[in-house]
Amino acid sequence: MFTLNNLLTSGLFNRQNYQVKIARMDAIAADDQNLVVNHSGDSASHLSPPPQPLSKNAQKKLLKQQRFEAKKAEKKAAIKEEKKRQGERKRKEWEEKLSNLSEEEKLKMIETRKGMRKERMDQRTEERESKALRLSEAKKHGQNVVIDLEFSDLMAPNEIHSLVKQIMYCYAVNGRSVIPSHLWLTGYEGEIGNQLQKIPGFDKWIIEKDNGPYINTFETQKEDLVYLTADSETMLDELDPKKIYIVGGLVDRNRWKGITMKKALDQGIQTAKLPIGNYLKMSGSQVLTVNQVMEILLKYLETKDWKASFFHVIPQRKRCETEAQGSHEEEEGEEEEKLDQEIKRQCIET
Repeated sequence: MFTLNNLLTSGLFNRQNYQVKIARMDAIAADDQNLVVNHSGDSASHLSPPPQPLSKNAQKKLLKQQRFEAKKAEKKAAIKEEKKRQGERKRKEWEEKLSNLSEEEKLKMIETRKGMRKERMDQRTEERESKALRLSEAKKHGQNVVIDLEFSDLMAPNEIHSLVKQIMYCYAVNGRSVIPSHLWLTGYEGEIGNQLQKIPGFDKWIIEKDNGPYINTFETQKEDLVYLTADSETMLDELDPKKIYIVGGLVDRNRWKGITMKKALDQGIQTAKLPIGNYLKMSGSQVLTVNQVMEILLKYLETKDWKASFFHVIPQRKRCETEAQGSHEEEEGEEEEKLDQEIKRQCIET
């Protein structure tokens, strides 16, 4: 039998229990809401696994790349500063030379300088016209060389950027060559196409450009296609004017070994490799950059001598196993700097 005190006590306990339950429910609801917010705001952190730590080998490669980039940036800054100092020095020398002259002599000196500048500009114009004439003739009668750019989806942005530099160098070297080739760019779509279109004067280049695959471009000449790949078992003895030689436009850091050979076999076209092993011993892989292959072909067209062509183009670090192991990064930097200089020169010429 419940008394009034029992009822009050019981009601009090019930109210306390109810309030405790409500507080707990509010806390759970708040936690759930926070969880939903965290999921919507940072869903990738909940869905994707935590990043895996780099292996020791990967860490070494990363550190080596960082050191190389730092050294390259330092070298570029030093070259820029040196050019600035030389400019200042020449300007001061010119002003001092003028200050010691009479007004008549000053005018004569300035006119002479203007004449020299005009002579240089006329020479550049003549060189451009001569280059245009040679390239126009090469489009009619030159050796067909195709740079296959269908591998852009396999490359990182920095690799595509490097390939674009190599293509610019190819065009510049072809234009200066005694016997230029009939150069083709095929299959350039996506990011590599975007970067090529940003090159100053690219639309005025005197070459063939086709953003479709070469297998369609040369559909009626398939039997004349020859893919140049280091994986081929066929040695290239000489360049056949009737053949169309294809160079794979791929900067892969050795990730896609054999891919050009497989592509050629799948398409049923001929393959061949440069006869490097017949004339010199390579340290490691015989894979060369696009611009190196292009320059070798152009040198052979000029000299008809494979050995002279290889020794003229292939860097020392690739020709000797025992020499200058420590200079590998320096030579890579020099190669990169050479490509940068060609870009600047190409922009000036255009």
